[in-house]
Amino acid sequence: MFRGFRDFILRGNIIDLAVAVVIGTAFTALVSQFTASFITPLIAVFTGGDVGGQFTVNGQQFTYGAFVGAVVTFIITAAVVYYLVVVPMNKIMARYKKPAEQELAEPTEAELLMEIRDLLRAQQRG
Repeated sequence: MFRGFRDFILRGNIIDLAVAVVIGTAFTALVSQFTASFITPLIAVFTGGDVGGQFTVNGQQFTYGAFVGAVVTFIITAAVVYYLVVVPMNKIMARYKKPAEQELAEPTEAELLMEIRDLLRAQQRG
């Protein structure tokens, strides 16, 4: 019963789905807040704006700071998921992976000829 459950959990598509859910919910909220609290004000410090990284052209505001923040959010989220989920899961999958069956090596032509020679000598003697 436990083996069946383990096989179900260790299927690749279940792990991919779990990673997608984690990326889509928990880490995104955490990293989004980190970006809003630290990265956006940091961008504002370097660009001299009230809101991190924005400019206005003909009354239209372009908030490139928000885009930079979203890129940082994505990179942090992807790195956390990779190192906390994917790397450990790959190690677990490698542990349970069945070893490749060693194929029997076909004898070379020289080995076959030596075997035939030995058989012929044995027949001549006996």
